Amino acid sequence: MIPRMTTPTEHAPAAPQTGLFLDLAEPSEAQVREAQAKEAQRCKQGAPRLRQPNRQQVELRASDLESLLPEDHRARLVWGYVERQDLSALIEAVKARGRQAGRAAIDPRILFALWLYATLDGVGSGREVARLSLEHDAYRWICGGVSVNYHALNDFRAGNEALMDELLTDNVTALAAVGAITLGRVAQDGMRVRAAAGAASFRRQASLDEHLSQARERVQTIKTQAQADPGQAQRQAQAARRRAAEAREARIQAALEQLPAVAAAKQRNGGKAEDARASTTDADARVMKMGDGGFRPAFNVQFATTCDEQVIVGMGVVNAGSDMAQLAPMVEQVGQRLGRSPAQWLVDGGFPAHEQIDRR
Repeated sequence: MIPRMTTPTEHAPAAPQTGLFLDLAEPSEAQVREAQAKEAQRCKQGAPRLRQPNRQQVELRASDLESLLPEDHRARLVWGYVERQDLSALIEAVKARGRQAGRAAIDPRILFALWLYATLDGVGSGREVARLSLEHDAYRWICGGVSVNYHALNDFRAGNEALMDELLTDNVTALAAVGAITLGRVAQDGMRVRAAAGAASFRRQASLDEHLSQARERVQTIKTQAQADPGQAQRQAQAARRRAAEAREARIQAALEQLPAVAAAKQRNGGKAEDARASTTDADARVMKMGDGGFRPAFNVQFATTCDEQVIVGMGVVNAGSDMAQLAPMVEQVGQRLGRSPAQWLVDGGFPAHEQIDRR
């Protein structure tokens, strides 16, 4: 006879039930009926009605631009400053006059104010400024309902370098005349600014010659096609392609013209002249060491600032990767702007070149 096998749990006594709420008393029948009655009443009333957000709803809001910004907003200060500047040279250059045919030009004060406010805001792209002029209240207020595009913004910035330099001179001179700034000590330093060119756009002499030949052939081919095709729409498309090809040819030619200067700089630094490369996107750009230790196409922007008032009294842009030899040109520039030189000039050890130090 085979004995019956048992498990340890069959002989173990039942463990007492333990828990956090076992010592609570069971609800009474009255409490149960009251809870059931409340639940039935809640179901009878239905779900609560709430005013929930609907962020896809299109709204038409009547408002004026003047009410969008407080009285002390920076955009108002920028516009007040721009209104006091002499922009008569830009206004006189406008061709749309009286009842003559042509679209009215954008007020130069708007473009100047947009760039000035964008600079204070840390924005340097014409496309970004154009986008903000549609979406950001401060930029919309400056525009005042006038539509701007990035072409007009970029053309204004690129075509008025001399005027901007003259305005800087006038403002700095006016501040110095009323004693708002002193020239006891001026500090100078350089800042590397990324160029709008990629590293792959830098090419050597042989590659540039080849690309220039291809660009010229492309321009000639498009001209021949335009003369053979009488269609108006086709001619317009071909004209656009021809302009693009001519622009590329001009950029390559500019890069070739920059090669001798690049080669000379390489030789001064102990490199080989045949390794010189220039960019077909921005011929003036140079590969420089940036603040993060990397090397990228950039420009060297030089600033001279009064130490006490923190006012910029001199500015220049060079394509030299080093601050060496940039001291004397800035000293000369500030002297021409203000009619006198600072008592002290503060620079770091990377600036002075032996031939630029006055040892008197």
